[in-house]
Amino acid sequence: MDADTIRNLIETGLPGARADVQGDDGVHFEATVVSEAFAGKMPLARHRMVYATLGDLMGGAIHALALKTVTPAEAG
Repeated sequence: MDADTIRNLIETGLPGARADVQGDDGVHFEATVVSEAFAGKMPLARHRMVYATLGDLMGGAIHALALKTVTPAEAG
């Protein structure tokens, strides 16, 4: 697994989102995801939206994913 693949999955699963994904060891990653779809949602709901784009990869090919989820307005 690599950061570009994760970025593509997130951006495809959340149309209009921008994802910056880092991780060099192939199993531990961190991502900042900016999406208007997060507006009005609590952090847990935002994280679930991102996890849904990754499906069964979470806990398998992706061992850990640290997330920062923000709207474009929150991103500044």
